[in-house]
Amino acid sequence: MAVRHEVAHLAHPQLFTPRLDASVAFFTDFLGLRVAGTDNDTVYLRAWDDYEHHTLTLTARSSAGIGRTNLRAASPEALGRLVSALEATGHGVGWRDGEPGFGPTYVFTDPDGHELGVYYETEWFTPGAETRPSLKNQAEARPGHGVGVRRLDHVNFLGRDPRANRDFLTDVLGAHTTEQIVNDDGLIAGAWTTFTNKGYDVVYTRDNLGLEGRLHHIAFAADTRDDILRACDLALEQGVFIETGPHKHAIQQTFFLYVYEPGGNRIELCNAAARLVLAPDWKTVDWTQAERAKGQAWGLRTIESFHTHGTPTPEEIAREG
Repeated sequence: MAVRHEVAHLAHPQLFTPRLDASVAFFTDFLGLRVAGTDNDTVYLRAWDDYEHHTLTLTARSSAGIGRTNLRAASPEALGRLVSALEATGHGVGWRDGEPGFGPTYVFTDPDGHELGVYYETEWFTPGAETRPSLKNQAEARPGHGVGVRRLDHVNFLGRDPRANRDFLTDVLGAHTTEQIVNDDGLIAGAWTTFTNKGYDVVYTRDNLGLEGRLHHIAFAADTRDDILRACDLALEQGVFIETGPHKHAIQQTFFLYVYEPGGNRIELCNAAARLVLAPDWKTVDWTQAERAKGQAWGLRTIESFHTHGTPTPEEIAREG
């Protein structure tokens, strides 16, 4: 069994979008991220309380979807141990240069084919005069527009076999499964895993279309429920499509809102900071099919698109051949 806390935290996922300019406008005007840099068809964006160079990478592609999702190791020694463990699985790809602000990154894939990377070296963000915060323990001043999300919260992958992906994270990378959905036939329909004291960092839910390597959503953390309620009005004003919410999940008790960014990727706004997993011997919470059929915490039914929409879409996959 891998040692827990060798991974420090989840970091800077990459999203593909066929509408780069519109997607950048969504993340800056609606969510309140700031542009940290550009490189040809790639834009780097950061949330105001992220200590690293950037929080999200947007890259122009003909289809939406998820690129590389990164993890920061807890130390150089932890990075070495993680790389050795990954190489032994046969899922290792090899070392690559990191994105701007990040050091050498070891790239690997999960059993479903999603690309991930693990690194240690990082460039701490230094704000300019125009965004320097009044409080020195804050990375950057809060933006005066948009939702003003504080940080990246989690990534939810779609996968053919959540159990295999869950076990890969726990056995190789030291994650802990906090909650999961166990169907009547024993199959794992979803698994919520954490590297930290958060309730979850990486989630795998079953791809009901039987496809591999797709994204369900990435999520950003807002400070309060009021921020998420205000986001609903902002979405209305800015023409952002609301898929479902605001409401409260039963699993993890997260207050949520799901929207689509212009490229087609699903984005969650969440407020989950009140619940932390502090117990070192936390026992995984299993949810049955019957319990999940009741809907969300306050009775909201899970809409059909939540079980079918992922990126890239089947149409995009067919078009790419």
